[in-house]
Amino acid sequence: MQTNNNSNNKRIQEEDSLIQQLLSKYLPYWHFFVLSLVAGVGLAFVYLRYTKPVYKAEASILIKDEKKGNEESKMAASLNQMSSNVIVENEIEILQSYALMSHAIKALNLYAPVFQKEKFQTFSAYTTSPLIIEVPNPDSIKEFNNRDSIKKYQKILFSYDENKQTVLLDDTLHYSIMQWNNTPYGKLKFLPNKYYEKPEKPVKTFYFSLVNPNRIVPGLLSNLTVEPSGKLSSFVNLSYKDEVPQRAEDILNQLITSYRQSESNEKDTLAKNTLVFVTHRLDLVANELDSIEKKIEEYKSGRGAVDISTQGQLYLQNVSANDQKLSEVNTQISELDQVEKFVKNNEYGGAIVPFSVSVGVTTPVLSQLIDQLYATELQYEKIKKTVGENNSTLVAIQDQINKIKPNILQNIQSQKQSLIAARENIYATNGGYNSILQGVPQKERQLLDISREQQIKSNIYAFLLQKREESELAYASTISNSRVVDMAHINPVQVSTKKPVVYLIAVIICLGLCLSIIFIRDFFLDKVQYRNEIGFLTGIPVIGEIDFDKSQSPLVIKDRGKSFVAEQFRKLRISLSFLNIDNTHKNILVTSGIPGEGKSFIAANLALSLASSGKKVVLVDMDLNKPFLSKTFQLENQEGVVEFLSGLKQAEEIIHKIEGHKNLSFVAAGNSPENPSELWTPENAVRLIDYLSSIFDCIIIDTSPILLVNDGYILTKLCDATLYVIRQNYTPKMIIKIMEEDNQINPIKNPAIVFNGIKTRGFFKNYYKYGYEYGYTNGKGGKIKKLMPKS
Repeated sequence: MQTNNNSNNKRIQEEDSLIQQLLSKYLPYWHFFVLSLVAGVGLAFVYLRYTKPVYKAEASILIKDEKKGNEESKMAASLNQMSSNVIVENEIEILQSYALMSHAIKALNLYAPVFQKEKFQTFSAYTTSPLIIEVPNPDSIKEFNNRDSIKKYQKILFSYDENKQTVLLDDTLHYSIMQWNNTPYGKLKFLPNKYYEKPEKPVKTFYFSLVNPNRIVPGLLSNLTVEPSGKLSSFVNLSYKDEVPQRAEDILNQLITSYRQSESNEKDTLAKNTLVFVTHRLDLVANELDSIEKKIEEYKSGRGAVDISTQGQLYLQNVSANDQKLSEVNTQISELDQVEKFVKNNEYGGAIVPFSVSVGVTTPVLSQLIDQLYATELQYEKIKKTVGENNSTLVAIQDQINKIKPNILQNIQSQKQSLIAARENIYATNGGYNSILQGVPQKERQLLDISREQQIKSNIYAFLLQKREESELAYASTISNSRVVDMAHINPVQVSTKKPVVYLIAVIICLGLCLSIIFIRDFFLDKVQYRNEIGFLTGIPVIGEIDFDKSQSPLVIKDRGKSFVAEQFRKLRISLSFLNIDNTHKNILVTSGIPGEGKSFIAANLALSLASSGKKVVLVDMDLNKPFLSKTFQLENQEGVVEFLSGLKQAEEIIHKIEGHKNLSFVAAGNSPENPSELWTPENAVRLIDYLSSIFDCIIIDTSPILLVNDGYILTKLCDATLYVIRQNYTPKMIIKIMEEDNQINPIKNPAIVFNGIKTRGFFKNYYKYGYEYGYTNGKGGKIKKLMPKS
């Protein structure tokens, strides 16, 4: 349980640390975020001001898909003999077809859009224009467009004189309305707009453009959505988005009208083709039957035919049964010939199998194949209108038709062979009867043959009459495979340019852009910016942070000092205990990687802070290459470390008191030698530090940058802790990496990092300007005493 609690606490601390890092990284740029926020709101306002709202019209229709439970009544099915099964998915594709949208464009005259021009914007004048423009053949429109941009068509200015009923084009040409006019832009007719209502303030400028419908179709189809209301539902929902609500409704309604009209035309074409075929066959059979009847009449009148004998009657009874069978066989063979002829020649237009051809077929297999061919060819013709010839669906249906036809022909041949064999058997039987009845007068036999032929033709004629009536009913019926549930109606709520969404998106984009700029800037900046970056580059701990001091004074620790930077040095003084600095471990080395990081500033003020706490402190300037501390304490040209290392002075002779700081002493670098590195010997350094340790409570040593001069590696072994100074926005990250690598070879003794020169920004920069005065009250709100913190 304790382990789980520790794990949770660690996770919470890591999350808090991450949040704090993000806040410390981005909150200083709060003013930048505020400006971006204002800019985003402004851009959103401008966008909403000049962006036209979009509305959505909606409609729904019901597709009679038998697979989804929408079957016609028996009465409707009997009248709708020409229809085929419909599939919702196919009908959706038809509703979104290029042909239907093109038809709607032409019906609504959308190829000649009218616009009204305001001061800063241009609006569609679909409902506000007094006139609409009609072209006799929209597909032949020659576009007068700007060659630089295919989307910017020529603007044809016009005005309408309601009193004179005339139109003025380009301020020079007058034309009458309600009649065809020959204009420079082709033959045009100007018609009154049924939606126009005279406004209180007349519109001064109208113009229209002429666009080929083929160029408009893709754009309008992109605004159209057709989808089923559910997987098992045959309801189809249609929606259209447009800037003009009335135009959106009109396009949807016209699209539905065109769809139903296309369906009706297809059925009429099929019924008409079938009716033509049946009528043609009726004429042929009627002529043949009339010829046979005349032949019987002539035979009876010319040959004097009489009643046959009792033997003849018996023969006739037997032969009649065979003749009936022979008639049925011949009828079937005749129908099979017709079906075979149609399948081979495909001669009746539209590639649709006429209904009457397959009715006389009694074999279930052949009837099923013919029905399958009929349905497949009907589907082929329907899809062919909406897709290209090389469409994969169309090719698949064509392959299916090519596979069905050979099966039909093979089945027909098989049945014909069986029927012919049956007919030959009947002939053989009749031949036997004929041999028995040789005494029957030849005239009677001839009359019987003619009568049999008459009976066959009469049956065929009656059959064709029945099918013609069925075709007439199908042609006259208006039953559709779809039903309109809801006509188009507009949704009053805008579907685009919603103000809250636009403002939110603009704010998110601007804030995201600010975050990206800050992130990219920090990513590519090679200088140390944040404390967490130091942790990524080295494992040496950071024990202190010193803010940038705007006063530029090298000494910020003063008597009764109240600055925030002075307080940070006091915190650094306390943090030395974590490096085991005490009365016995008192030697502290201060160094850096490169010049300019503020090591001398840290060393001087840390020494002042330690001295102010009552300890006897000595500050030693061992930066023999570029000494700085002598100038800081105004002790230039003083003898110091160089003279001691040269043997010219003893240790007690180079120690100087700092005026105004009774607990602080100073050892200057001395006069700069030509080659400082030659003066260094470990024995001399040990001797000097040991002497200083014997009389002081703490020794602060300022040395040269450790990555440029080796003095620091010699002195760190003689000290108890090493403070490595890094400066914000100054120290390159590569320097820290090099220091970390060198530390693996020449380790620095008990190292710690001081992060110097931190510039607070944003909200934080005002939080540090406070004094450190604390007072007690007498219980009545009055101050009786002020206490200053001890330095």
